[in-house]
Parts: sequence; C-alpha cells; structure tokens
Amino acid sequence: MSDVNSWVGYGAAFLTTVAFVPQAWHSWHTRDLSGISLPMYLLFTLGVALWLVYGLLIQSLPIILANSITMVLALLVMGLKIVQLRSRCD
Repeated sequence: MSDVNSWVGYGAAFLTTVAFVPQAWHSWHTRDLSGISLPMYLLFTLGVALWLVYGLLIQSLPIILANSITMVLALLVMGLKIVQLRSRCD
C-alpha cells in the first residue's frame, strides 16, 4: 500500500471514529437517549462489526482500528439505550 493510500485510510478512520465521541460522551453524561433510534443503532453496530471482520480478513490496520473503537462507542450508546428502555418498562 502506498503512503498516500495509508494516509487517506488513517485520515478516514480517524474522522469517522472521532465523529462518534460527542454522541457517546453526551449519552454517557446526560443519560438522555430520547433522540437515539435503537433499530438504527442495532443495524449500525452490525455494520461496524462486519467492517471489523472485513478489516481483519484483509489485514487493514486503519479499518481494524477505526471499527474496533467505533464498535466500543456504538455498543456503549446502544447499551445505554437498552437500559433506558428497560427502565421504562419496569
């Protein structure tokens, strides 16, 4: 892989991963997940998991790193949303 390709991959990985930090931070601190769609986050997290598997299969470090971190952030938000929905049912 050329240096340009690597820089583009790492840049894209960094930006798309960092984009989730504000949502995860806000969700964690406010516990306000009223604007979060659980079906969307379920599908999104599944997509991230598949990207991670793809990155592992092709041994692409930018894809592996970005999707590992994004997976953790997405699971955090999704977990908080599930806890919120369960507390409404109790």
